[in-house]
Order: sequence, then C-alpha cells, then structure tokens
Amino acid sequence: MDLGVILLAIIQGISEFLPISSSAHLIIFRDLFGLGASSVTGDFALAFDIALHFGTLLAIAIYFLKDFWKMVISGLTKGNKTKEGKLFWYIVVATIPAAIVGVLLEDVIEEMIRTNFILIGCSLILMGILIYLVDKKSKQEKTFQDLKMTDAILIGCSQVFALIPGFSRSGTTIAAARGLKLKREEAAKFSFYLSAPVVLGAAVLSVLDSSTITAITTHLPIFVIGILVSFVAGLWCIEFLLRYLKKHDFQIFMWYRVILGVVVIIYTILR
Repeated sequence: MDLGVILLAIIQGISEFLPISSSAHLIIFRDLFGLGASSVTGDFALAFDIALHFGTLLAIAIYFLKDFWKMVISGLTKGNKTKEGKLFWYIVVATIPAAIVGVLLEDVIEEMIRTNFILIGCSLILMGILIYLVDKKSKQEKTFQDLKMTDAILIGCSQVFALIPGFSRSGTTIAAARGLKLKREEAAKFSFYLSAPVVLGAAVLSVLDSSTITAITTHLPIFVIGILVSFVAGLWCIEFLLRYLKKHDFQIFMWYRVILGVVVIIYTILR
C-alpha cells in the first residue's frame, strides 16, 4: 500500500471541513507534488476521490446524526413550523443552485481549471483573505432561529464558486453565512449540513459511471482504506473546527491559504 494514498485520505478528511479547499489540496498534493501518484492514476483517480468524499460524507452523517434525524422528521411532518423543520427546507433550497450549476458546468470547469495551478494558487490566496475580512467585519448576531429563506438561498448560491478548485465549499458558505451575521460556530454547522446533500449527489452521479465502478472493484482495498481514513480524519476535523471557532477567528486559515497559494505559484513557475 502506497503511503501517499493514506496521506491523501488524511488530507481530504481535514481539508473537506476546514475552509482551505479539499479539491485544491488533492490536485496540488497529487497532481503537482506527486503524492500517491504512482497508485492513484487514470480512471481510478476519480474513483479514489469519490471514496475520500464518501468517507467525509459518513463523518458528517455520524457526527450530526441526531440533528439530521430531527430536521428530516420535522421538515416532512411539520413543514417550517419548527426550527429543525425550517433548517431542513432551507438546506433543500440552498442545495439547488450548486446542484444545477454542478451538473451543467462541472466537467467544463474541471477541464479548464484542474491543471491551471497558478489560478488555483491565486484562488487560495483570494478566498483566504476574503474569508478573514468578511468574518472580521461581520457581527455575530444571528442563530439558526434568525435565519430566513433568503439567507439560505444566498449561502447556497455561494457554493457555486466552490466548483473552482481553491475557493473551498466550506470556505465560501462560511464566508457567506458570516457576511449575513450568523455566529461563527453556527455558520460552520450550516456549512457542514449543506455539504451532505452536495457530496451525496456528486458521489451518486459518479458511481453511475460504469468506468468508475470498474475502477473501484479493481482497486477495492485502496478504496476501502481511503473511505476509513478520510472518515476518521473528517470526524476529528469537524470536532476541532467547532471547538476552535468558539474562541478564534479565521486568521490562521487565511495565512495558511496565502502561504500555500504562494508556494504553488512559485513551484509552478520554476518547475
């Protein structure tokens, strides 16, 4: 087993939930720096990405199992008459923009941007600064109880930018939520809630491709290890971020993104 495969799974599990862009990290460390490249190649690269995302999806499902259960039951039986019911329908509506754009443009964006490492580096820097500035200038006033449908739609629309590697799905949704004055911890939670249907939908669509199924069955051990490692890393990362945001802002993530973005740009120019 290539150690790079395990490291990639750890990177996915952590970067999926921190506002640092999991897609950019997989591209940078595998395609640019060559981590795990000897094992994860060709059609299996896509299948392996699905495995890692499925692992982080399981982490969300397990960590927020009670929350999701209450939201689904309340949403389907009581509509928007309860806080949980409102959240359920807000998540449904907020998922629609990214789902539509993802189905229509994801392949185009992947072909245009996936190998443009300088653009990915610039996206890391730009979004890192944006998250920090929005958070710094926005008060922490709103809770889930104060959210409106228009807020959910705006946060959902922000996910569209996450199709560009480097922007980060969690980063864009957290920044949008903070811009609407949602408290940091609840902004992160809403971002986690939103990720579940998006990741699930992407995984289902990808698995429907016969070449993906063939790649998975051919490399089943690597597939299973990828799921387990990203699952464990994801669980840890969710707990870490929710605790961290109770007392800290996003400055550390801004500096990390800026430094990584600069390294990627310089490495790309010099290689």
